[in-house]
Amino acid sequence: MDLGLKDRVYVVTGASRGLGNASARALVADGAKVVISGRGERTVADAAAELGPDAVGIAVDNADETGPERLIAAARAHFGRFDGVLISVGGPAPGFAADNTDEQWRASFESVFLGAVRLARTAAEELGEGGVIGLVLSSSVHEPVPGLTISNGLRPGLAGFAKSLAVEVGPRGIRVVGLLPARIDTDRVRELDALTGDAEAAREAHEARIPLRRYGAPEEFGRAAAFLLSPAASYVTGVMLPIDGGARHGF
Repeated sequence: MDLGLKDRVYVVTGASRGLGNASARALVADGAKVVISGRGERTVADAAAELGPDAVGIAVDNADETGPERLIAAARAHFGRFDGVLISVGGPAPGFAADNTDEQWRASFESVFLGAVRLARTAAEELGEGGVIGLVLSSSVHEPVPGLTISNGLRPGLAGFAKSLAVEVGPRGIRVVGLLPARIDTDRVRELDALTGDAEAAREAHEARIPLRRYGAPEEFGRAAAFLLSPAASYVTGVMLPIDGGARHGF
């Protein structure tokens, strides 16, 4: 199936590695052009070089108030248009309610929550009919993940924001979607498994609770993201799509 991505231009944040990078790869593989961002100038430049001539890397921190305008301007300057954004942010510091400090909460709110809201809001102002805003959230939107209290507090709020935004911009032909990964085999998830003291046992325990009995591959997430961002999903908006191998058993 042709997703209709050829020559469309997307901004993908947090794309120097992990789920953002996998999504950028899937978009480029299907003919799209991307502006990717990350905090490290060298790492984002290297990631863009690996993606090839249809990618440009910009070093931007999600908490930077000027970031959204810079990224959208880069899309138009390099590729002549702007069709959508996938907002992928790094995971907040792990920990339980008694462990996380006020400073960790503030830093995570600025980057994970307010940074995502700011970029989505700016994109909504700049996009026209057929535009799309995607947010990479988490399975914690529906059920808290033990040991990730800050994420559990912020991700559901972003889902509520995304649902509200979908209603507000829908009449202009702009879509808003959320992607809810669970155990995808990224560096972040491996780090979380290692924090238990026995990464292999932690992985086995998680896999036993997943109907497909395995972690997802980043490219599997990337393909789902590319579809949701594409014109092929033109009547899909306001959804929070679990990409979790069936780990969420509710409707």
